[in-house]
Amino acid sequence: MPDRNQQVVVVTGASAGVGRAVARAFGARGAKVALLARGEKGLEAAAGEVREAGGTALPVPVDVADHAAVDAAATRAEEELGPVDVWVNNAFSSVFAPFTETGPEEFERTTDVTYLGYVNGTRAALDRMLPRDRGTIVQVGSALAYRGIPLQAAYCGAKHAIQGFTESVRCELLHDRSNVRITMVQLPAVNTPQFDWLLSRLPRRAQPVPPIYQPEPAARAVLHAADHPRRREYWLGGPTVATLVANRLFPGLLDRYLARTGYDSQQTDEPRDPDRPVNLWEPADGPGGRDFGTHGSFDDRSADRSPQLWAVRHRGLLTAAGTAAAAAGAVAVRAARR
Repeated sequence: MPDRNQQVVVVTGASAGVGRAVARAFGARGAKVALLARGEKGLEAAAGEVREAGGTALPVPVDVADHAAVDAAATRAEEELGPVDVWVNNAFSSVFAPFTETGPEEFERTTDVTYLGYVNGTRAALDRMLPRDRGTIVQVGSALAYRGIPLQAAYCGAKHAIQGFTESVRCELLHDRSNVRITMVQLPAVNTPQFDWLLSRLPRRAQPVPPIYQPEPAARAVLHAADHPRRREYWLGGPTVATLVANRLFPGLLDRYLARTGYDSQQTDEPRDPDRPVNLWEPADGPGGRDFGTHGSFDDRSADRSPQLWAVRHRGLLTAAGTAAAAAGAVAVRAARR
């Protein structure tokens, strides 16, 4: 594996939210980071944060739904930064609305960006990594890759598709005994600007389903996955673990629970602003917009740490501690029997 301080990394959806936090975290290592997204104002601001953190930044405006443009962006990244070591697929868009109120073109556009964007990024990465027989692809997923919820049919469908697609590619890499790795990070609700710019037909302002996490724990999970890509996927946060386990054991019960609670839990008490920006077709942080930053509007309700992620990152330490505790307990039992 190349020195982490000299890695070349590509991050899609890098102009805001989790992608921006990931790009900044890689920059803090001194990595060379190509930032891919549509919003030029957000891209330039994110690139400045990467440089300020100590990395090299290459902002590349691109719509990930355009496979030729993604391939051209990958070529530019390698020409200007060097061979790509890590590719992080993260870009997405979506619609907050019941399925019957989501237009066919809107559903198709969400699929093109959120699912096919990952396909295009993975293809561009593999085209360059396979001949070298090295490299890592990290797919930023969601608990919704396994568990669909109301009001987000287009997004849930795309995340499910990414999960199945990634499993297929992983099997093919294993068959070929490739040293290229692909892994996923399934995220909980995250405080990103998506709730300020996704197309919404909800009567009230959209929100992440509590409990909410800041983008930084998600970024730390992505970096850990990039460093340890042999594990097929990582789950961030107790809510993700609880949701996925419950869905495996009681999917029908979860259907009924979400039917009862899923509408209110995704909306605040405030009415939706009819003049809010919409980024489905054009970037909200484009030339006529503004930089939305990394965080959304829910800082006061968001956690910046995940004990579950700490446990994953320190699994060896916890195993050793558990083994030591078990050994000490065994000694105490034997002593008590004497």
